[in-house]
Amino acid sequence: MTIRKTTTADIPAIMKIYADARQMMSDTGNSTQWTNGHPIQPIIEADIAGGLSYVCVSGDKILAVFYFEIAPEPSYAKIDGAWVNDEIYGVVHRIARAQDEAAKGAGAFCLEWCFAKHPNVRIDTHKNNTPMIELLKKLGYIYCGIIKLIETGDDRMAFQKV
Repeated sequence: MTIRKTTTADIPAIMKIYADARQMMSDTGNSTQWTNGHPIQPIIEADIAGGLSYVCVSGDKILAVFYFEIAPEPSYAKIDGAWVNDEIYGVVHRIARAQDEAAKGAGAFCLEWCFAKHPNVRIDTHKNNTPMIELLKKLGYIYCGIIKLIETGDDRMAFQKV
């Protein structure tokens, strides 16, 4: 597996990954995250244009997609709890993997890649996203509290790894 920047040619494949992830979340009791087709294609196009979207590939197959940036996340400014530290951090958003055998382990690979790029990473997830919560804990992320998304006001569980 390797990580590379996402290109516009990748959009059909990653939109399928997101659609499959929405279905998987719904099937596992998380039907309220990523509703209404989120993340929508214009968001992904903006991520690509900004150089902040990445894919995990094996050969020519896209296994996973994610957003990574080393910059403050406005939704993380207030937390019901406490971050591990107040140092500059990387933030991961919109991480999803293909729902096939070849993609097993791709989510962990992506998160470890982000941590290798910057050893202070924050991420949030929906309280019903049990697979992501379990993965974050397995990889050493610490639960820090609840943040509210600026865009929607929805609560999200916040994690950090240092």
